[in-house]
Amino acid sequence: MTQIKFGWRVPDFPVDGSREAVFIDQITHNLERIQGKFASAWVADHFIPWARFQSDETDTIECLTTISYLAGAFPKLDFGSIVLCQSYRNPALLAKMAANLQAFSKGRFILGLGAGWKQDEYLAYNYDFPKASVRIAQLAETIQIIDKLWSETPATFAGKYYQIKNATCEPKPDPRPPLLIGGGGEKLILRLVAQYADWWNFPGGSLENYAHKLEVLRGHCQAVGRNYDDIVKTWATEVVAVAETEAKAKRMAEASPFNGGSRIVGTPDQVVQALRRFTGLGVTYFMLRFADFPNSAGAELFAQEVIPQFQS
Repeated sequence: MTQIKFGWRVPDFPVDGSREAVFIDQITHNLERIQGKFASAWVADHFIPWARFQSDETDTIECLTTISYLAGAFPKLDFGSIVLCQSYRNPALLAKMAANLQAFSKGRFILGLGAGWKQDEYLAYNYDFPKASVRIAQLAETIQIIDKLWSETPATFAGKYYQIKNATCEPKPDPRPPLLIGGGGEKLILRLVAQYADWWNFPGGSLENYAHKLEVLRGHCQAVGRNYDDIVKTWATEVVAVAETEAKAKRMAEASPFNGGSRIVGTPDQVVQALRRFTGLGVTYFMLRFADFPNSAGAELFAQEVIPQFQS
C-alpha cells in the first residue's frame, strides 16, 4: 500500500504585517511543532508577494537560501521548492546549487521547477518575460542541462536558449533529487511532465479538474512511452482550515487572507474525507498551507488527527 505523505507550505511572506525577525520566528516556531510529524516543508520562489498582498514593505523570503538554512536547522524534514522559476537562475548554476544542497542535506532536497508566470516580478527584477510557449521551451532545456550535468563529466548542451560547454558538476547528487514539475498546461507542461518528471504538482483547483488533468497526463505518457504510474502525483491546496468544530474551521477560513481558490475546511474527519477524494485519484503527496498561520494549532491538529488516518 502506498504511503500518503504531507508537506507544510512555508509562507513566503507574512500575513499579519510582521517584519523580519518576527516573521522568521513564526516560520521556525511552526517547523519546530511539525517536524517529525509532517514529511517535508515547501518554499515558493517569489521575490514579491501576490498582488492582493503586495505592498512596498512586505517581506518576502527567497527560496533556495531559505531552504539551505532551514534544511540544516530541521534535519527531520525533507525540503522542496514549489516551484523554482526556471528564468531566475542560470540552468547550469541551478544544477550545481541543487547538487550541493542535496549533498549538505544528506539527500533531503526535492527539486521543483516551473516555467514562471508572475509578470510583475519578472519586470521588477529585470528578467525578460517571453510568451508562455517560450518559457516552457526554456524549462525543457533547463531540465536537459540539469540531467546532463548530473550524469556526464564534462557535459555539453547546445539549445536554442541555453548552452553549456565542457561543464562539470562535482560531486554529483547521490541520490538525485526527485524532479518535480509544477503546472497544468495541457498541451506543453503536461507533456514535459510525461517526458521528464519524477513528480507532478498541480496547485489548487477542483477534484474534477484534477481528474481531467490526470487523463491528459495519461495520454501524454502513452504518446512518449512513459509509465504513467511511475510519476508521483501531488496536490497543493491554497488553504486548509481544520478545527475541532466545523463552525470554528469556517471562521478560521474566512479570517485567513488565503480565503479564495481551493480550500479544505472542517473538522479532522471532514478534512480526511476531502483528502481521500484526491487519494482516490492517485495523489500520494499533499503540500498544505494552513489558515491560522502564524498560529501552529491547525497544523498540529492536522498532524495529530488527520495524518494518522492515512498511515494505518
